[in-house]
Amino acid sequence: MPDLLAADATIGNPAINISIFGAFVVVTLAITFRASRNNKSAADYYAAGRTITGQQNGLAIAGDYLSAASFLGIAGAIAIYGYDGFLYSIGFLVAWLVALLLVAELMRNTARFTMADVLAFRMRQGPVRTAAAISTLAVSLFYLLAQMAGAGGLVALLLGVSGPVAEALVVVVVGALMIFYVLVGGMRGTTWVQIIKASLLIAGALVMTLWVLADYGFNLSSLLGGAVTSAGSESVLNPGAQYGISDTTRLDFISLALALVLGTAGLPHVLMRFYTVPTAKAARTSVVWAIWLIGIFYLFSLIIGYGAGAMVGAETIVAAPGGVNAAAPLLAFELGGTVLLGIIAGVAFATILAVVAGLTITASASFAHDVYASVIKKGDVPPNGEVKVARITAVVIGAISIGLGILALRAGLNIAFLVALAFAVAASANLPTILYTLFWKRFTTQGALWSIYGGLIICVGLILFSPVVSGTETSMFPGVDFAWFPLRNPGLVSIPASFLLGYLGTVLTKEKPNEAKWAELEVRALTGIGAEKAVQH
Repeated sequence: MPDLLAADATIGNPAINISIFGAFVVVTLAITFRASRNNKSAADYYAAGRTITGQQNGLAIAGDYLSAASFLGIAGAIAIYGYDGFLYSIGFLVAWLVALLLVAELMRNTARFTMADVLAFRMRQGPVRTAAAISTLAVSLFYLLAQMAGAGGLVALLLGVSGPVAEALVVVVVGALMIFYVLVGGMRGTTWVQIIKASLLIAGALVMTLWVLADYGFNLSSLLGGAVTSAGSESVLNPGAQYGISDTTRLDFISLALALVLGTAGLPHVLMRFYTVPTAKAARTSVVWAIWLIGIFYLFSLIIGYGAGAMVGAETIVAAPGGVNAAAPLLAFELGGTVLLGIIAGVAFATILAVVAGLTITASASFAHDVYASVIKKGDVPPNGEVKVARITAVVIGAISIGLGILALRAGLNIAFLVALAFAVAASANLPTILYTLFWKRFTTQGALWSIYGGLIICVGLILFSPVVSGTETSMFPGVDFAWFPLRNPGLVSIPASFLLGYLGTVLTKEKPNEAKWAELEVRALTGIGAEKAVQH
């Protein structure tokens, strides 16, 4: 095996890597400028004018969902932990069944631009929209934290930059590009960037998968045997390498699984994609396409992860800049040298840019539409005023995510793990309220507020006092210890607590549910009648 890490802690040829990065940025910027010509209204900026087809939206959803966690984090987790690393893939994929069966069609039929359109439909507008916007911003920032950290680690590895200042500068550049995409292209430009990115990512993963299998005679058993030989133990083929060490880690796995399976249906940037299609049938079609594309990709990730473990080795991966997240780029260099590395790195870079753009537009739309237009201005918004506020919000969110991304990068946390925290927040703060709103006639405003704020506060609070933030060598702040909650993912506690708080908030209030609005919501959710109208009342 060639020396993968040179003295300057880079792999491949930085000039080639920069050229491929630059080519992708130029192409996507051209697409973004072209898309921006059609952004004439809030509907164009937020929902691409509802002109995206089911197949296109399926590709875009895959592009939104297959983030740096899927490509870099999961491949690294499988390379290091084997079986336990692949459990991330299982959770991420099974989650789509919840989205397909319970959420996709009903959300598309009921909302106009944001998740809060559904949650506030039969509730008091101001409090619920504000709560939903705060929850959306929290989920988006956790997700952005992971993507920005992944971008910094990846580009630092491929361009040969080292040191905290250089890596921070990389994160700043990625953040600036992300903000530019959102400001100029809106949802339409972001959608096409995601479609291109998903196509490139799946094609790149296919090439690496076939290459790895070819090296082992297209014999999966031989590949797994190579991973065992490299690891020096059969633990990579058995459960327990990461989550079977103690009772605490077993509980952590259950908590992680719960967050992954229930989190997808509460992710605001995924839910927002359902509003870009013209019909409920197209929403269902897009989810089916997304499930197939994402499922195929995760099968590829299994081969890529074990291939990295077998051909690169866990010690080399962990020692590389970016740590566990460097497995896929290191495998690409091992397989095809500088050229394949540059291509795969470009794809990974595209992955991060597309996802952060989708997250940013979702968070900015939520603030502008739900807080500014609906709560502050009470619907009395000048033409394009809402879009202007959304663009200003995008800049603010981008700046915050850059700062948090630099912190996460320095801590060296696994990206897939960071994204799992975003899923926990989404499953705790959003999903219980969505399900109660869509399926429980008696649900009230107080129940919605208790569920959203309670789930959010409990989830984020437990994360702050967990080993993720302090108390261990891999914590964000390893020098201090204020961790009293033992689990690294809080979903096992925060998700049931949110469901319980939503129930208690409803049954303990004297507020009567709005039966007329419930009847209207039920008809709209099942038929789509009125979905094109603004949800303002």
